[in-house]
Amino acid sequence: MQKIIDSHCHIYPTAIAHKAVESVDHFYDGLPSQHYDGTANMLITSGEAAGICHFIVHSVATKPEQVNHINRFIADSMNASGGRFTGMGTMHLDSDDLERDFNDLVNMGLKGVKLHPDIQRFYADDPRAMRIYAMCQERDLPVCVHTGDFRYDYSNPPRVEPVLKAYPHLKFIGAHFGGWSVWQEAAARLAVYPNIHVDTSSSLFWLKPQEAKQIIRAYGSERVMYGTDYPFWPQKWEIDYLLRLELDEEEYENIFWRSCAQLFDIKFDE
Repeated sequence: MQKIIDSHCHIYPTAIAHKAVESVDHFYDGLPSQHYDGTANMLITSGEAAGICHFIVHSVATKPEQVNHINRFIADSMNASGGRFTGMGTMHLDSDDLERDFNDLVNMGLKGVKLHPDIQRFYADDPRAMRIYAMCQERDLPVCVHTGDFRYDYSNPPRVEPVLKAYPHLKFIGAHFGGWSVWQEAAARLAVYPNIHVDTSSSLFWLKPQEAKQIIRAYGSERVMYGTDYPFWPQKWEIDYLLRLELDEEEYENIFWRSCAQLFDIKFDE
């Protein structure tokens, strides 16, 4: 295994990073891990110490007026990363001009869209969200969606399935194995759709190794991507967990870098 891409990283400006990390931790009623500080610099430092060479970075707008500012920050961070970051833009369904926001993030050089129904408070199959999926499908850009939460109905499998049916060519990434806290239901219901990829973020702590292995093989390793949900989980611990699953070499190559590199067209010097 020569390369590792972390496909799911949140980064924040230094001035607000501490507050942003605390806010997400509160949303999940406290995550059982020691947080990193949420900055781009620490992501690179801690990630490279764990053997990670590339990072998919994004953030989430909780208000429409935050969209442009966040996207500019992500684009600037990507451009300053020395080729180590691929950035995804945020959008907000209450924007007065979704097409403008989408075109702006594309013009900034961002490579996809990140949505979080449970924090942004919309249903994953909301008609306004469907407009965003349609734009992403038309431009062949991935959309990463927080999926799953037993406490809410914003992004659980019955909400995601209509999206996968409606946009069969959409590069849809279901974060957290396609359904945080409802992992088995998500795999049983969504893995049959070839247009879904999933990442491993914020899931392994709660899954027994055999469960994780079964879920990976339900989707197929070519649609599974290593992701940490930085800054919320120890990067090296999650790598070591996956290595203990005793998958085959091709599965590890897919999970740790190839699936993500192909989805985002990331090139490595050989």
